Amino acid sequence: MHNTHEDTPKLIVKGVTRTYREGKRQLEALAPLDLTVAQGEFVSLIGPSGCGKSTLFNIVAGVDEPTSGTLAIDGDWHGERAGQAGYMPQQPLLLPWRTVEENVLLGLDVRRLPRREAQQQAHDVLKRFGLQEFADSYPASLSGGMRQRIALLRTVLFNSSFLLLDEPFGALDALTRITLQMWLLDLLQTYHSSVLFITHDVREAILLSDRIYVLSARPASILRVVNIDLPRPRRQEMLSEATSIQLERELLSLLVKEQPL
Repeated sequence: MHNTHEDTPKLIVKGVTRTYREGKRQLEALAPLDLTVAQGEFVSLIGPSGCGKSTLFNIVAGVDEPTSGTLAIDGDWHGERAGQAGYMPQQPLLLPWRTVEENVLLGLDVRRLPRREAQQQAHDVLKRFGLQEFADSYPASLSGGMRQRIALLRTVLFNSSFLLLDEPFGALDALTRITLQMWLLDLLQTYHSSVLFITHDVREAILLSDRIYVLSARPASILRVVNIDLPRPRRQEMLSEATSIQLERELLSLLVKEQPL
C-alpha cells in the first residue's frame, strides 16, 4: 500500500534540543524532544513557565534552528520551515493604523494573493465568523476578546493547514475565554487545521485537544502524553464529567511538582 498525504503527519519532531550560549555558560532550553501532530489533529503542550515551549514553537516556525535533532512538516525533512505554519504569539500584534479588515488581509498579503481575491476572502471570512460589522473598526476600539478573534482569523488566512497558537487566550477573562474556545473549535472545524497549541490552562487543554504533551521544567522533556477521548464537537459540559475531572487533577499534580518556586 503506498503512503498517501493523509498518512503523513503534519509535524514530526525527532530528538530536537536547543542550547543557548550566555558568555561562557550554556543554557539548555530543550532536552531531546520527540512529538508528532497528525493531519487535522489538535495537540496541546502544557508545562511550567519558562520550560521551553515557546523555544520549540520558534524552531517549528523556522525562526530558530535546533542545536541537534530534526523535524519535518508534511514529511519534508529538509525544506524551508518559514511560512509552513500560521504562527500566533501571545500578543495579538494587530497593526493599530489598519482596520479590522486590513489586519485580516495581512495574512493574505503575505501569500501574495491578488488584491481583489484577497479582499473577497477577507470579507467572506469576517462574515462567516460574525465579525463583518467590525470590518471598518480599528483595533484600539475593540475588546481584548475581539482583538484575539481578528488575530486568529489573520493567522488562519496566512496558513489554515497548520497553526501554532501560543497561549492565545492567556490574557482574557474567564467568560471571554470560554466563548473564544468554542469559537476556535468552530473555526478549526471549518478549515480542518492541524494545531500545536501552548496553554497553562489544563481545563482548556482537555477541552480543545486530541492529545496533550506534558512537559517538564527546563530543559523541557516529555513527562506524559495523554490522549483525550471526548467526542467532537466538544462542549463545555464535558469538563464536568468524572473522567475529565480526574484527568485534570492528575495533570495539575504533575505540573505543580515541576513548577519552580
